[in-house]
Amino acid sequence: MLNTLFWIVPCCAVIALLFAWLFFRNMLKESEGDETMKRIASHVRRGAMAYLKQQYKVVAIVFLVICCLFAWMAYGPRLQNEWVWFAFLTGGIFSGLAGFIGMRTATYASARTANAARRSLNDGLKVAFRSGAVMGLVVVGLALLDISLWWLLLDHFVEEASASEKAIMITTTMLTFGMGASTQALFARVGGGIFTKAADVGADLVGKVEAGIPEDDPRNPATIADNVGDNVGDVAGMGADLYESYCGAVLATAALGAAAFRSTDVQFNAILAPMLIAAFGVILSLFGIFMVRTKEGASQQKLLRALDKGINASSVLIIGASFLVVHLLDLSYWICGSIIVGLLTGIVIGKATEYYTSHGYKPTRDIAKSAETGPATVVIKGIGTGMISTAIPVIAIVTGVTLAFLFASGFEFGNVSMGLYGVGIAAVGMLSTLGITLATDAYGPIADNAGGNAEMSKLGKEVRRRTDALDALGNTTAATGKGFAIGSAALTGLALIASYIEEIKIALVRVGTSTLEIGERTVNTVDATLTDFMQYYDVTLMNPKVLAGIFVGSMMSFVFCGLTMNAVGRAAQKMVQEVRRQFREIKGIMSGETEPDYARCVEISTKGAQGEMVFPSLLAIAVPVAIGLIFGVAGVVGLLAGGLGAGFVLAIFMANSGGAWDNAKKYVEEGNLGGKGSEAHKSTVIGDTVGDPFKDTSGPSLNILIKLMSMVAIVTAGVTCAHHLL
Repeated sequence: MLNTLFWIVPCCAVIALLFAWLFFRNMLKESEGDETMKRIASHVRRGAMAYLKQQYKVVAIVFLVICCLFAWMAYGPRLQNEWVWFAFLTGGIFSGLAGFIGMRTATYASARTANAARRSLNDGLKVAFRSGAVMGLVVVGLALLDISLWWLLLDHFVEEASASEKAIMITTTMLTFGMGASTQALFARVGGGIFTKAADVGADLVGKVEAGIPEDDPRNPATIADNVGDNVGDVAGMGADLYESYCGAVLATAALGAAAFRSTDVQFNAILAPMLIAAFGVILSLFGIFMVRTKEGASQQKLLRALDKGINASSVLIIGASFLVVHLLDLSYWICGSIIVGLLTGIVIGKATEYYTSHGYKPTRDIAKSAETGPATVVIKGIGTGMISTAIPVIAIVTGVTLAFLFASGFEFGNVSMGLYGVGIAAVGMLSTLGITLATDAYGPIADNAGGNAEMSKLGKEVRRRTDALDALGNTTAATGKGFAIGSAALTGLALIASYIEEIKIALVRVGTSTLEIGERTVNTVDATLTDFMQYYDVTLMNPKVLAGIFVGSMMSFVFCGLTMNAVGRAAQKMVQEVRRQFREIKGIMSGETEPDYARCVEISTKGAQGEMVFPSLLAIAVPVAIGLIFGVAGVVGLLAGGLGAGFVLAIFMANSGGAWDNAKKYVEEGNLGGKGSEAHKSTVIGDTVGDPFKDTSGPSLNILIKLMSMVAIVTAGVTCAHHLL
């Protein structure tokens, strides 16, 4: 089932990993600066590694339990194929490895970025951005390598009656390692988000508001924990998050292609198309990375344009590459329309996020101006702005889904299988240049830590001005990256719902259901279409099981956010008490004669994150299984649809509100509306602390929740088919 074009995929994976290694090596050649800078960087590095080590212990236990359960289901009642438990494990390992490498790079890069900023703004940008590119290239490299190896393995071992059925079996089996990636990503996002925001809230409320000292002041006991949190939450968490998005999009599209082109000569070509588009995206991302540069004294708008130049160049070139792929694979050129739609949808969501979160635009400046009347108006204005900001992304996704469906289906709404393949390949198009788009996201925490290092090392106003410019840019790129991740989750989530039905088909055959009674028709299960399954399970809004699932799915988004928000609140309370205690009991902190107990604050955040991350994550796994056992397939489809709709809108709202509050604070700190230490500044700090868990814990975790529930449903499809109450 292989042809020569397949080998482009693992080759591009190796190229991505090679350039990631080169960027990492070149970053290490940069100087970390003076002894103070090195000491601060080592504090952050040790704290981040200690946290990840503890997190991986907890995750390993969870993975062991789930693997044992999957193995029993495969070898006992035979409700799954025997590869699922192993695929689940490898997906989690690769996802965790991507986050680990990215975080390790970031902890080495921050001091080097600060030191490079002593020379020029461009040098600082280059070090930070190329270090962020390590994360982007590692994610796409490991993902494509994992996908390639799994295909080769299953192609060798899976035996089916025909090549067509073998392709369907392989693609649906490969989807299951996405659950491992999603599970690891959720633990990384939730745990890292709780860690970083507990430290950030404690540092801001006590340090800035109560003690009146600058952000990242070495006298603040929570400042090291805050910098550690940026790495474990925004780097390791985001890396694991987008690894599973990338894999999910490619694998769901491959599975839909196998079904849509079943029994045709181009079935394998349709499977290979998303893999090849992603592979070409690696090369074009590298091209864009080398284009990013700026000049000394550049404004925020010019810095944004510098990054946009690289991203836009990669996006334009991938359009040409997609036509080449479709031509080589002898597929319809209309599929290129779906790919272009996915790219444009991602760009629109990114630009909308930039508009609502960058302090170069009116919405964020209006939030800052509302600080003149106190923190309450800052919070009200931020919530209102976040709610309004959902309109453009939702319209973009609706338009994108509709056009992607129509292009691939030949503008026939009745051609459901081909249309859904178009939606899946639109998600691949959106994520095809992930190598550079993730680089712009991982760049943000590196720049933030560089600013912290510059402040604690007292490098001078000019260096701090440069690192502040890089940091403010990082806030915007991080917010844009979150919007991009959430947008891709919406398209991928829809493709996964369709893939769930394909998995149901295989599960029914496995439990002995060879025919389906649909009205007065009898249809062979193997030959049934997606529409046949919708009719067979009565997936309509008139079915109370579907409605029940929709309500539970919508509720899950809010309950999950509530649990993670409260977890941040509890951990932040402990942090605030500890920082106050140190200011009160340790003599000489405020005068700079005594170093605070940084390790104690790191320990508090670590314990808070480890204790709080397990229940929300396990809830996301348990609910789809419970709904399947109670309401069956119809209830699960409703659950996934409700979770996708509510989760997408809520995630956009939370990410944009949090990003706008953060940059409103930055706008005041640049000297506007009274500058640092003013009443307006204190009000924006309050807004920022409210927004911290919005944008860095709950909001970003929702896009993983959407996909994890879909992945769990796919993996447990056999259980749902064999055992349900209603």
